Amino acid sequence: MDNLKKYIRSVPDFPKKGINFYDITTLLENPTGFNLALDAMEKFIVQKNPTKLVCIESRGFIFGAALSSRMNIGFVPVRKPGKLPYKTISEEYDLEYGSDKVEIHADVLNADDKVVIVDDLLATGGTMEAVCKLVEKCDSQIVGISTVIDLNFLPWREKLSKYEVDYLISYDSE
Repeated sequence: MDNLKKYIRSVPDFPKKGINFYDITTLLENPTGFNLALDAMEKFIVQKNPTKLVCIESRGFIFGAALSSRMNIGFVPVRKPGKLPYKTISEEYDLEYGSDKVEIHADVLNADDKVVIVDDLLATGGTMEAVCKLVEKCDSQIVGISTVIDLNFLPWREKLSKYEVDYLISYDSE
């Protein structure tokens, strides 16, 4: 899927000097590129036979909503605290400096659900690991993780080693 790289813009020194940001807005604005990504993600997800797609705010929503509609699978949003209107469960995770938290509705998953988690990018794996813990708190089974981009030079693999992770393209350095 390296042909997808031509649809992704590299922005040097964003959000700070020394960071190379991989901007998916150029992929999203191109119907050919966006559909190539969705087709490839769908190919992986359909093999897992999930009952729900758990999608991470905010760019994971874009891919997850399209895939959920295409595949007639429930869409479950994972959001930052205070954004969901009903009872939630949460999971805190560490950042480079400090911590953050993600939440889902407490009644959205159960033991019968098989879940694929969808996001745009895997970097350190902290957010994804927290989302996995949320899904497991609901006694649901994680059958896969699907993302567009893997930042191969960052350490997500150890955190997510017990899950099957599929990504479309990989970048080996900043």
